[in-house]
Amino acid sequence: MIVIVGTGAGGGILSRELAREGIDVTILEKGQYIHSKDAFKYYDKYSDEVDLLTTTCIGGSTIVSMANMVRALDEELLDYDIDLSDAYDYVEDLINVHPLDDSHIGKGTQAFLDAGYELGLQTMKMPKAIREDDCIQCGKCAFGCPVDAKFSGKDFIDGAVEYGATLVCQADVKEVISENGVVSGVKYVKDGNEEIIKAEKVILSAGAIGSTLILRKSGISKAGREIFFDPFVSVGGYLKDIKFNSEVQMAGLIIGKNFVLSPHYSSYIPENIDDESLTENDILSIMVKTADEGKGYVTDDGDVVKTNSIQDIRCLAEGTATAGFVLERAGVDPNTIISTVYRGAHPGGTAKIGDVVNSNLETEIENLFVCDASVLPISPGKPPILTILALSKRLADYLKK
Repeated sequence: MIVIVGTGAGGGILSRELAREGIDVTILEKGQYIHSKDAFKYYDKYSDEVDLLTTTCIGGSTIVSMANMVRALDEELLDYDIDLSDAYDYVEDLINVHPLDDSHIGKGTQAFLDAGYELGLQTMKMPKAIREDDCIQCGKCAFGCPVDAKFSGKDFIDGAVEYGATLVCQADVKEVISENGVVSGVKYVKDGNEEIIKAEKVILSAGAIGSTLILRKSGISKAGREIFFDPFVSVGGYLKDIKFNSEVQMAGLIIGKNFVLSPHYSSYIPENIDDESLTENDILSIMVKTADEGKGYVTDDGDVVKTNSIQDIRCLAEGTATAGFVLERAGVDPNTIISTVYRGAHPGGTAKIGDVVNSNLETEIENLFVCDASVLPISPGKPPILTILALSKRLADYLKK
């Protein structure tokens, strides 16, 4: 039996790919099985010093993602003899990655794209995994899609169960059991009771923090001594009747040397502009996201301690200034432009390839693998979901052999 812990990008596609081959798969998910529209209720809470966006429920953080699908770290992974070309092609076809049709590009996104082109910036539509025929363009992507129009790991888990996999929700995995350095099972708690399931192979896909805690309790103490995440802010201002808040979010992309920009609505912006006539329909805002140097770690209690390097701050400042130019060119009143507080998303790097896992994503414990953002060797500074999916497809093929 293969036990997969977690149902996000990594655990989802692994479960599907293995179960469809008739392999005996059991999936353990710490959170609940929910409807996608309720995902906003399951955001995690970390220490007061760190505002990090992750969720604990079926589908993991993919269920509140924007379904952005960008290839990342291609050259960097080649240094570890990992070529994802074929895996990328397979995944992109499987979930139909494509730029949105013009029918789903709203006025705000088009203004962002036009401004980027006019300023000579590297500008394009964002590759997405969204089904336009189902999408109602409500702007609620980050809350959980009310009509299941976008990809999430939940799609793959549902498929895996149809292929015969067993799904156990609200199963809080505590440690992987091994004998003589070889995996033998998994210990977890469900409904207050401790249970053990035997396994020939175990794959941790519980996220950078969840997988870290399990690895440590399983005897791999060096996990989580570093962590990165994508630092981001949203910058926005007043643009009368733009109605960007009801568009598909992050449907455009500007790529800078040290940052990426994407149109993203933030409720913080209208709440902090001093204009009584302003409404949520009058805001255009841009997410500024950068790579991260990984100055932080995960505590044994699961809290994240994070500091920012001078380089982190410089990159974020550069991206923020560029976002201001884009907003002004798009027609936003420059006197109203403000920024949100610093936040983080896409934590990773806690079980890096070449450090905690090898190029086949296996740990020092035989038949114990990790396949989520934990294994990424550096911060991609871009949405990592497609890269995780491709790594997971590659691992699935390896395990099938």
